Amino acid sequence: MPNRRSPALLSAFILAAALIGCAAPGASGPTQVAAAEAEEANNSDPWENTNRDIFAFNQAVDRNVLVPVAEAYRTVLPDPLRTVVHNFLRNLDGPVIFANDVLQAQPKLATDTFLRFLVNTTLGFGGLIDLATPSGIRYHSNDLGITLAVWGLPEGGYLVLPVLGPSSPRDTAGKVGDGFADPANIVAGNHHLFYATVARAGTDGIDERSRNIETLADIEKTSLDFYATIRSLYRQRRAAQIRHEQTNLPNVTPLGGGDSPPAMTYTFTK
Repeated sequence: MPNRRSPALLSAFILAAALIGCAAPGASGPTQVAAAEAEEANNSDPWENTNRDIFAFNQAVDRNVLVPVAEAYRTVLPDPLRTVVHNFLRNLDGPVIFANDVLQAQPKLATDTFLRFLVNTTLGFGGLIDLATPSGIRYHSNDLGITLAVWGLPEGGYLVLPVLGPSSPRDTAGKVGDGFADPANIVAGNHHLFYATVARAGTDGIDERSRNIETLADIEKTSLDFYATIRSLYRQRRAAQIRHEQTNLPNVTPLGGGDSPPAMTYTFTK
């Protein structure tokens, strides 16, 4: 039974919840993706000026730090090793994805997630080898932000987070909640292995960014307004995820809104 949590993380959760309450009151009922689609149609971006300033800062960080590191990652690790890393990180996400499948009353998705985790953890050497996909058990992402949307909680407006990128108050609250519930994070916290959660988050971000270097570069070159394009892509991708549809849209939030819950550390006393 935990009795001590990180004050900073708790404050972040309270802030995210407050933003939802202020920006999107009056939601009720499981509206699935209707609210998100309506918000996209209405171009709900109440903090656009601030968002654009943060977006410009994020682009500078991306160009000068993230992309060079991601390119070095691709140079140092051959493709088979990068696939092993990617498989392992995805497998770690299994328990959180399963929990959200259950919370959304999706028995088929929950069964697939459970079987994937079981097969890849046991026969795939802890998830290093993905044996589930060739067996017909497809991967899908899921998170608490999607669960909140399925339950009918509105997005609360478009939000750009420093470094982490596109989000919303709903998705920010979801990230914090998933982090608290992630068994890998809890185990690391119990053993005071803060570096393990940091390493996981960093590797996950680098891996995800390395998979989107050319795609996002091409989008930036052809966009009249790159900020608006990223906002649209983010919302389209999230809407597809909320509908539990497969999408080929690029992940425009590799460090904050990818397929993985954020790494967070907790310290518990016995």
